Amino acid sequence: MNPSNAPTMRAIAIDHFGGVEELKPRELSIPQLGPKDVLVRVECAGVGEWDPFEREGGFAKLFGQEPCFPYILGSEGAGVIADVGSDVKGLSKGDRVYATGFLNPKGGFYAQYAAIDASLVSPIPANLSIEQGAVMSGVAVTALRGLDDVLALQPSESIIVFGASGGIGHIAVQLAKRMGARVLAVASGEDGIALAKRLGADGVVDGHRGDVLAAARDMAPDGLDAALLTAGGEAAERALAAVRYGGRVAYPLGVELAHTRSDLKVHGYEANPDHAILERLDALIEKGPFDVHVARTYDFADVGAAHRAIAEHHLGKFALRIP
Repeated sequence: MNPSNAPTMRAIAIDHFGGVEELKPRELSIPQLGPKDVLVRVECAGVGEWDPFEREGGFAKLFGQEPCFPYILGSEGAGVIADVGSDVKGLSKGDRVYATGFLNPKGGFYAQYAAIDASLVSPIPANLSIEQGAVMSGVAVTALRGLDDVLALQPSESIIVFGASGGIGHIAVQLAKRMGARVLAVASGEDGIALAKRLGADGVVDGHRGDVLAAARDMAPDGLDAALLTAGGEAAERALAAVRYGGRVAYPLGVELAHTRSDLKVHGYEANPDHAILERLDALIEKGPFDVHVARTYDFADVGAAHRAIAEHHLGKFALRIP
């Protein structure tokens, strides 16, 4: 929907919740800028593991929201600031930024422009590319929220990161190391093992074929202090045997976890972004080399293929190039 003579943009939008076939190119109005907003000319969007769930209407049902169609997906992205609201300080036109906007009522990042609350916009760290910045915010905030705010991970403690080659997990491995912890990474497949090793994990084991408990005993004979589960299921639940008596466990809401030991302190959590956690994240990233692994970058017209690939084995994150 576009009022006559209003400026427009290209976007990928849906008119109904449903399958991949609902994702269609559209010409829509550029979102209006509020006084506390930043208008980003999007160059690249992240394709989140949660995007198919949103496309199918899962979040609208979960949160009891009435969607406004046409609906633009994409909760993370990066680009150049095109305009700033009258109340915005510290950000200017031309700044290269990354941003997060989960369920943003003004529309997501599968579009040439996104209007985002300025508190959720941050300069791209100098050691990251535009693609890396675009895919990072959702998974990085989720990882840091779990490690720092939920687990309160301390230097010299030991932690098992389950799902360490995925989007959240491969970021969590690096952040935990920068927080001074010893990390046992439970990854998937030979390529996942190689990635976790490259990211600096102290120990790496295949979650389906390797002996997780033996690897944990090698690192911490009395048991690991904490666990961050970025994937669920029986293998994740078995891995909790590596955590010491009274240890701490965190998992993002949406991860399936049915059975845990009664002695463990287990917390499911939401990964709500805010300015403070983005500042903490940027400070950790800028300490040195940091790898946000972009497995594949899709062209704008291939967004459907990106959504299908979410269900397949892959490392890190997918990106969507915005024309």
